Amino acid sequence: MQDTRAPDWRDDVIQDFARSELFERTFQEGMELVEETAAYLDGEGRQESKLLSRNAALAYAAESMRLTTRLMQLASWLLVQRAVREGDMKPAAACEARYRLNADETARNPDAEASRGDLPRGLTALADRAWRLYERVRHLDRRMYVDSETAEPTNPVLSHLDRLKSAFGG
Repeated sequence: MQDTRAPDWRDDVIQDFARSELFERTFQEGMELVEETAAYLDGEGRQESKLLSRNAALAYAAESMRLTTRLMQLASWLLVQRAVREGDMKPAAACEARYRLNADETARNPDAEASRGDLPRGLTALADRAWRLYERVRHLDRRMYVDSETAEPTNPVLSHLDRLKSAFGG
């Protein structure tokens, strides 16, 4: 059985991020985008989709599925980080692969990109915002969980000395 415990230094990185202003802003942005998208798809988007040609309606359905999948992955990742912040989940548990973002499932589809011109601007604007947020969170995920698996832990004494030097202009 493989040991899935995160090293102490990674626990600190994960907890520091979960308690950061960056996390708070990202969490807020993600949850607002989920709500905005749900409201659009249930309201204005539903009405707009009824006016589309058959091919455009199929493209709309595919794009809205990609969008909701992407947003659900984002929301899940953000909720895991919040669980770490609130002490409901240990950082080591957050390192499990099932909590990582899966880029393959939500990657941009070149075929769909070609037919986006037929889609309502509301849907494409939400899809673009979700993609940008997803890419930012994927970058954070890699830095915290994937890249750090191969990174050597820093010497805590030297790290503290460097911080003291920075703080006191040394």
